Amino acid sequence: MILSIFLGSLAGGMAIGMPIAFALLLASMAMMYYLDLFDAQIIAQNLLNGADSFPLMAVPFFMLAGEIMNAGGLSRRIVNIAMAMVGHKRGGLGYVAIIASCLLASLSGSAVADAAALAALLVPMMVSAGHSRERSAGLIAAGGIIAPIIPPSIGFIVFGVASGVSISKLFLAGIVPGIMLGAALAVAWWWVARKEAVETPPKRSKKEILKAMLDGSWAMGLPFIIIFGLKFGIFTPTEAAVVAAVYALFVATVIYRELKLSDLYELVLSAAKTTAVVMLLVAAAMVSSWLVTIADLPGQLADLLEPFMDNPTLLLLLVMLLIILVGTVMDMTPTILILTPVLMPAVVQAGIDPVYFGVLFLINTAIGLITPPVGTVLNVVCGVSKLQMNEIVRGVWPFMLAQLVVLVLLVLFPQLVLGPLKFLAG
Repeated sequence: MILSIFLGSLAGGMAIGMPIAFALLLASMAMMYYLDLFDAQIIAQNLLNGADSFPLMAVPFFMLAGEIMNAGGLSRRIVNIAMAMVGHKRGGLGYVAIIASCLLASLSGSAVADAAALAALLVPMMVSAGHSRERSAGLIAAGGIIAPIIPPSIGFIVFGVASGVSISKLFLAGIVPGIMLGAALAVAWWWVARKEAVETPPKRSKKEILKAMLDGSWAMGLPFIIIFGLKFGIFTPTEAAVVAAVYALFVATVIYRELKLSDLYELVLSAAKTTAVVMLLVAAAMVSSWLVTIADLPGQLADLLEPFMDNPTLLLLLVMLLIILVGTVMDMTPTILILTPVLMPAVVQAGIDPVYFGVLFLINTAIGLITPPVGTVLNVVCGVSKLQMNEIVRGVWPFMLAQLVVLVLLVLFPQLVLGPLKFLAG
């Protein structure tokens, strides 16, 4: 009964257009009334405790780093490197988009920011070369969702806070699956673009390739600094976010000199607005999380999943299907905050590694960013590319299917995640 009250009030609040954070609070109050526990002080206390988290301090700094990278020329130089390396090949602009997506993912951790930047830069170029606009936009949208998987990842930070799992291990565990998602996109792009008659840019000389790489070397240095620092314990993920923001600011203002200090106010304001949305969601979700624990919803779910506890693979497939369905109507952050406290106890009880589950969870919720009707990245790329939703859905489905294949492979073969994690974590 309590589960029906929680889901019904949450869905009802969202159905009437209530922001998800307030819908979560509504669902929490409904549960409190049912349990005869209503107390405004409890709500206020959990709201404050939810936002009072040292790991969550990484969110505003990674947001700011992403804003600075896009405005300061770092993102454009990443695209130039990819263009110099593979732009001349058949379908080369598509491979440029994929490589640039992976490289940008290692800089910002924001799917929306990466997809918007690449769509603005590459969709016009791909259309001019003869590629379908809807396929080009679909590829870039699918590439954008690699950002929450390859570190630094804001999604992993939120999941780590909600689940108590090591954020550093989540970061390191996401590297190989993120690369696999990029490789799957490359195969899918080769398949859909193999018969297109397109013009390819001329092949760059070795001197031009070297120049592009040298010009972008400062931008490329950031992911290595972050991964090196995390692997050897030089800094925590929160401290890594500060390093990323300071490094990006230094490169954009001193090295590339494309960002003026007078522009910094707007970038900080934009990052603060986005952070405020995330923090309010986290705070509201912590109220729900407390009540979910009090009402023993994880225990009820575990009882429902009891027949599958002896088969972790089948259990994971069922959980992944549930997350896919939720992801079609809900954004990444609320999906993480709502489902993590409910699913995590059952996953641990079944003997599934929490870090491994976190990677699968994040990939699944990331794919939700390109599933209609709510898919945030899909809507952003629609706007930038000047397409209708039905058009970009036709363009994105082959690439989304390729990423779902990767997800299934990771469920069937856990060592694809756990093996590299063991090596990288030492």
